[in-house]
Amino acid sequence: MKKKIIIGSRGSKLALLYAQKTKDLIMKNTSLTSEDILIKRIITEGDQVKDQRLSELGGKGLFSSYIEKELHENKIDIAVHALKDLPAIRTKGLITETFLQRNDPREILISKDKLKLHELNLKSIIGTSSLRREFQIKKIRPDINCKLIRGNVDTRIKKLKEGTYDAIILSYAGIKFLKLENEISQIFTVEEIIPSAGQGIIALQCRENDKKIISILRKINHDETYIRANIERNILKVLEGDCETAIGVHSKVDGDNIVVEAELFSLDGSKRFHEKKSGKIENYKELGTEVGKMLKTKSKNSYKR
Repeated sequence: MKKKIIIGSRGSKLALLYAQKTKDLIMKNTSLTSEDILIKRIITEGDQVKDQRLSELGGKGLFSSYIEKELHENKIDIAVHALKDLPAIRTKGLITETFLQRNDPREILISKDKLKLHELNLKSIIGTSSLRREFQIKKIRPDINCKLIRGNVDTRIKKLKEGTYDAIILSYAGIKFLKLENEISQIFTVEEIIPSAGQGIIALQCRENDKKIISILRKINHDETYIRANIERNILKVLEGDCETAIGVHSKVDGDNIVVEAELFSLDGSKRFHEKKSGKIENYKELGTEVGKMLKTKSKNSYKR
């Protein structure tokens, strides 16, 4: 009897849609059928604790480590991650070399009465779990109060409608997948709010010695997204960035060149360090590392007495 391929995913509605997209692409690009591939729902600690920042619980690894454990123990064959939730440093024995075509990386605002950011009342409360988003919003509207919000997209929208918040900030990609575009009050450009590194990218992980799965995943990798994922994550590797480090990174392919823009905030958000650089697309790895080093030097120098 042929062994079924098991795809492991977080249990949220959005994560399961990512897993289904992965399954559909595998079926489209191989001879495998729906009966050959199963999706396994995995509850992580990051999903269970919803009243604290991830940094207080141990960082973004709280989402990925449970799924990676199932990979190590051969309980699943492919792990599906939102790339922005995956630590930049590779887990021993596992590889993340497959990235699905990038979804829209922009940030969006959902507010009461469809008000845009500049239209919100003085000292309005915006819900976000991200220090990066908090610092970026306060750069535009210093009077705004940011308040911690956790939970899946539906939960966050429900809390907004119950009056706990005046607005919330989310990624456009998730809203599109869930077909909730009608809730959007404002879409920010990537220049207004630089997204998280890898935002909008679905990453697929497997065991480094699983040749069969590696061969399958190669068939669904999106080349341009692979390049953009790696240049952005190379910046994180240099800065040792976690999801609670306030770093924004975005890259764009322009013909034979790639442009990358990144910003790093100080711990309290009072200082911002910015870098934008372009180079030949074949040098994407070195370019990401270079931008990361430049930001690291700028931030270190600012604290020298």
